[in-house]
Amino acid sequence: MRAPTGEQFTLTLEGGSSRTRAIITEVAAALRVLEVDGDEVIDSFSVESVPPYGSGTVLSPWPNRIRDGKWLLDGEIQQLDITEVAKNNAIHGLLRSRPYRVADRSADSITLDATVYPQHGYPFLLDTSVRYHLVEDGIVVTHRFRNCSDAAAPFAVGAHPFFRVGDAPLGELTLRLNAATRFVLDDRLNPGEEVPVEYTDFDLREGRRLGDLHLDMAFGGVVHDSDGRARHTLSAPDGRVTQVWQSKDFGYVQAFTPHTFPRPSREQPDAVGQAVAIEPMTAPPNAFNSGLGVRWLDPGEEWSGSWGVAYVRA
Repeated sequence: MRAPTGEQFTLTLEGGSSRTRAIITEVAAALRVLEVDGDEVIDSFSVESVPPYGSGTVLSPWPNRIRDGKWLLDGEIQQLDITEVAKNNAIHGLLRSRPYRVADRSADSITLDATVYPQHGYPFLLDTSVRYHLVEDGIVVTHRFRNCSDAAAPFAVGAHPFFRVGDAPLGELTLRLNAATRFVLDDRLNPGEEVPVEYTDFDLREGRRLGDLHLDMAFGGVVHDSDGRARHTLSAPDGRVTQVWQSKDFGYVQAFTPHTFPRPSREQPDAVGQAVAIEPMTAPPNAFNSGLGVRWLDPGEEWSGSWGVAYVRA
């Protein structure tokens, strides 16, 4: 029986004194495993399960939620399928259950392609790809889009990896987000006003203990360094660090800290625990309505942007 996420593509890189390994899934092009020298950098999931909470998947052509699945195009209401039924939202785009095609592959990299076809609520044709390329201390992920429609097409993209720092207990990790604003949420987790985090409990720029956090929130005001990358970190008490970076086109980040992430064992097959997703995004939730971060590609126009992970050993 095939895995719910289709074929599994294993990448390896032997470089210098380190060994990096990743596993990418055919369905949703999910980053299912990432290890550096045997230390787990990604909080993985069983090959026999659907990715919990969208773990590791590519979110396209929009990340997060669109309120009621509705948005306006040239003054006409577009109605997307409601894929978060409990909250009546359209969530995480149109490719979460779609298989990708292998376009190029080597021992340490793979490029996967998928097409977004015109449909109700999104009448556009997009060619998309994602390239995973191992580096000595982690991975670089590059997303590409090409508009094959005869009209300008809106899109955004995000990723949904859950992270860890080797075998360090998650509750003892320190989460630092390089973000100066957050979005106030309604009871369906849709965003309202964007407000400063300064002098609030949501200011994570100096770091907060992960075990004290209960978040499912989008942040803006992401600050990029002189090299064009913004950096967020998970730090262990012993000095090990998992760093998530995003290029300038990724101006937003989502932090999600569920306490019901599946952690099965032989003794406790239904066990759950805390996890933490740090989600690079080019646009915040409900962006097709707010316009924030949404890019409009002209017919034939292309775009690319990157994010990645670096693991720092103590």
